[in-house]
Amino acid sequence: MEPVTLILILFVAALVLFATEWLPIDVTALCLLSALLVLGLIEPKVAFASFGNDTVLTLASLFVLTRVLLRAGVIEWIGMTLTRRAGNPAALLRGLLGTVAGVSAFTSNTATTAVFLPVVAGASRRAGIPASRALMPLAFASILGGTITVIGTSTNLVVSGALPASGLKPLGFFELAWVGVPCAVIGLAYLFFVAPRLLPARDTELAEGVRAYLADLTVAPASLLIGLTLRESGLGRDYGLTVVAVRRAGTTESSYGPGPDFIVQEGDTLTVEGRTERILAGKTALGVISRSEQKLQALSAADGGAAGLGGAARPGDVRLVEAVVMPGSSLLGRTLRESQFRERYGASVLALHRRSRTLERAAARKLDDRMVERLGHTRLQIGDVLLVQGSAARIEALGEHLVVLGDLTEQVRDLRRAPLALLLFGGAVLAGGLGLVPLAVAAVVAVALSVALRLITPEEAYRSIEWPILVLVACMLAFGTAFESSGAAKVLTTTLSGVLEPLGPYGLLAALFAVTVALTQPMSNQAAALVMLPLAIGTANALGYDPRPFAIGITVAASNSFITPLEPSCMLVYGPGRYTFLDFVRVGAGLTLVTFVVAMLIIPRIWPF
Repeated sequence: MEPVTLILILFVAALVLFATEWLPIDVTALCLLSALLVLGLIEPKVAFASFGNDTVLTLASLFVLTRVLLRAGVIEWIGMTLTRRAGNPAALLRGLLGTVAGVSAFTSNTATTAVFLPVVAGASRRAGIPASRALMPLAFASILGGTITVIGTSTNLVVSGALPASGLKPLGFFELAWVGVPCAVIGLAYLFFVAPRLLPARDTELAEGVRAYLADLTVAPASLLIGLTLRESGLGRDYGLTVVAVRRAGTTESSYGPGPDFIVQEGDTLTVEGRTERILAGKTALGVISRSEQKLQALSAADGGAAGLGGAARPGDVRLVEAVVMPGSSLLGRTLRESQFRERYGASVLALHRRSRTLERAAARKLDDRMVERLGHTRLQIGDVLLVQGSAARIEALGEHLVVLGDLTEQVRDLRRAPLALLLFGGAVLAGGLGLVPLAVAAVVAVALSVALRLITPEEAYRSIEWPILVLVACMLAFGTAFESSGAAKVLTTTLSGVLEPLGPYGLLAALFAVTVALTQPMSNQAAALVMLPLAIGTANALGYDPRPFAIGITVAASNSFITPLEPSCMLVYGPGRYTFLDFVRVGAGLTLVTFVVAMLIIPRIWPF
């Protein structure tokens, strides 16, 4: 059988598998590459070279750098800053969506949506807007922002990396902004004024089913809370923490259910209740510290770091876990102080969750010291869940007394490292964007510095990489090479050019845009772009048009997937917003039409046919 025929058969088979997802997309891509190698349609050296392609390295590096920003709490800090400074809740909600689009231009759409999800949900509640009318716009805003820069989405980078194989220059860092910014601005206007009218009024409670922990947080000398009332502190409004009691430094009594006008002073110990990530965010942003953690650090320093949390403990070695007290544990019926938990185990208990009682019940019933006393004085019961922080070795040694339920280490945020994380990420973007060095070089160097400076551990860096996407991109780049060299691309594009020639350049651009949007619904955006790109470029060349405007159209179409909830950002809000499939069709179809019209008006003027 002729190589061209074999390539076209494999091409159709890949399309079917990508669309049906009978196999995972990365497995399909590997099977496609394997078939090319077995049938002798591509040389091994050429096939495997794509795994070292600079696009693949850039993608991997950006996944790591995004994780570095998340670990440093940079994105959360942006959201919290907006929340604290905004007065009008409705204006705050719109400002958050605009910020999401801006942040998403430089980071992963999915990560941006995940971080801003609780912030936007909280803003919608304060504005009296059902969550269902805010969460889908959040996901769509992150997708719109991804079209502004070449690193905004992995799809943009994939297209940029594939262009040189067709004799075209890679995308400039801000080249897509000519069409991406107008799409984002007009799309946001659609989300502000049109989408809420199309979305159902369904509210939800994001914290439903999530453990609420009780924690003691001591106000440090440099804390932002000093001199503020509880109302002004934003502990409840911005961080979702309820202050149930306050123990003033130098006194022995606690004030239960303090009012909103209670003024916080240095040394106060606040007994708060909230979700894990909210407690951690409050600790890092507001300058408060767990009493248990404070004492453990002092003990560790005195022992030269032997306790495993401070001193000689490596930042990457510190873990945060949920651990449950089991029957037969030596801790049962004893307080943390009586069991000398810090001294014996070299770990710190940051918070406690007791299933039978929540903080709201405690406050309502005005329970005594035994319920909202300092954690060190609380007698442990079967089923109590402790939030424990310590070195990996110390955590493993807890197995005899506690059963670890889950590792929450990646939820820890350290705002002290935020400036350095921003400097490295911004430096990489600036160096790559200005062309001082290739973007791949800038990104790889930033990752190396991040690991060397312990902003992220090597293990977490590897875990942060979305390997299926890298495998898909590398395999499809190799397939693109075989598609061109075998002559299959010429055969297919010659046929297409005969059919599409009567449409003219505008009709061709519109047709390619529509087909790409259609393909992104059943298959991944990257796969859709890599399938359509060689066809678009070949057809444009056959008809005598400049292929670049069509490549830009494919990129914009593949990056803006709104009609179904299959995009990862949309899947994040699908459950919390209680959406149906038709909700996405109703709102997403209009937004897709908006981006289509904007693209058709701008692309031919910036990149003439």
